[in-house]
Amino acid sequence: MHKYHHIFDTSHLNSDLKKRSLKSGAVTLTSQGIMFVLQLGSTMVLARILSPEDYGINAMAVAITGFANIFSYLGLSTATIQRAEINHNQVSTLFWINVLIGVFLTIIIAALAPVAAWFYNTPEMVAVMLSLSLVFFMIGLSVQHSALLTRQMRFYSIAKIRIFSMIVGLLVAIVTAYHGAGYWALVFNTLASTTCSTICFWSACRWNPGLPSRNAGVGSMIKFGIDLVGFNIVSYFSTNLDNVLIGRYHGSGALGLYSKAYQLLMLPVTNLRDPMVTVAMPALSRLQADPDHYRSYYMKCVSLLAFISMPIVVFMFVCSDPLITFLLGTQWIGASEIFKILAIAALIQPVVGTLGMVLISKGKSRMNLKLGVVKATVISCSFFFGVPWGAKGVAIAYTISNYLVFLPLLYFSFLDSPIRMLDFFKSVSRPFLASVLMGLVCSLFLLNVVDKNIILVLTLAFIVSAALYIIVFLLTPKGIENLKEYYSYIKLILGRSDKN
Repeated sequence: MHKYHHIFDTSHLNSDLKKRSLKSGAVTLTSQGIMFVLQLGSTMVLARILSPEDYGINAMAVAITGFANIFSYLGLSTATIQRAEINHNQVSTLFWINVLIGVFLTIIIAALAPVAAWFYNTPEMVAVMLSLSLVFFMIGLSVQHSALLTRQMRFYSIAKIRIFSMIVGLLVAIVTAYHGAGYWALVFNTLASTTCSTICFWSACRWNPGLPSRNAGVGSMIKFGIDLVGFNIVSYFSTNLDNVLIGRYHGSGALGLYSKAYQLLMLPVTNLRDPMVTVAMPALSRLQADPDHYRSYYMKCVSLLAFISMPIVVFMFVCSDPLITFLLGTQWIGASEIFKILAIAALIQPVVGTLGMVLISKGKSRMNLKLGVVKATVISCSFFFGVPWGAKGVAIAYTISNYLVFLPLLYFSFLDSPIRMLDFFKSVSRPFLASVLMGLVCSLFLLNVVDKNIILVLTLAFIVSAALYIIVFLLTPKGIENLKEYYSYIKLILGRSDKN
């Protein structure tokens, strides 16, 4: 038996998968909550030190480096997680592929720095791009170590690494921003957090790669990864082309407002969706042979995600003006309208984001790629229609296009799977209805509030919204039953029940 057998073997994870997944979900969700607070707190501090133009310059760079980042993973981390059986030679070969890709991307991004400065007509981009190019080499060193920890469902270790790395990066950003670094504070944040996470992943995963092997049998894994890269490439254009166009035609100021509105809105969306997908992916991959449990597990994941995410997004939509002022300051009030428009799209994004894990867990990476192409094409084309009307026009186009592709994505994602579209709508209908009614009443409440104390207004609005949401949810069909089920999940998470 190989000395690293315990790292690659996952047979022990199949015992009591439900409880293990719930505990992993609790750890991941708690860590995401901590990271959310850290991100929100740092945003409140940095937004009062840095200008929209500073954020705009960083967003310009990220629009380019984000595309390159797709290739740094090459989908090989997901291939390692999804594979039922894997060995040392295979992971070692994948490791060196990731490292070579990281070196290649570092060189490419550095070479593109002058081109980026010309495209955006922003000379500062040269130094920024040269600095950020170093990130890709660091990422290449940690891809497989991170994947092995996820494969073993060691989410507590992953959580500690991500939180610690974020704290290091944010501290560097705040200190340097306070001392007048400007947009460089955001660059230093990325460099510090990436370096820290790479070191920590190596420390947590006690695996040392061997030499690459031509006969490692990674061909199918690379093919799987390439399909995922193809999906991520087309997905990139639907999530970053808006930044490129706004930065090109309307400048760093407009892009700063748009990107900050989008980033702020995505904080709760990604911090709720990503831990769910992270935990559910390996669990669903191990339930492929059990259609009934697969369907039940997915429906519960989606229902719980909708129950938490939908009221949060609706609350942010209704309270956009005081929320933007409180979190970012009065100089960012121009982002409020954009924020409200994007919130309409964000209402469905967390639950729609679970469709990919169905396809990937079933090994249908090619279908995932095809659907990604369709979605990216529709959304990317919409940006060109919206950009003449500025950042607001792009936000409207983005929101409309997300709803245009919604039903086709559902249909083809669930095709030849145990899940049906009706299952999906049943899972999200009660949270959706309760959230909309909550939003309507909260809007009426805000119209009658005359107090100008923003903190008091937001606090009262939150209390009214939370109470109303629970009441409306209880009054919907099977609402009480659903809440009891969520409560049972919490008991399992806390280890107070060993049933099921």
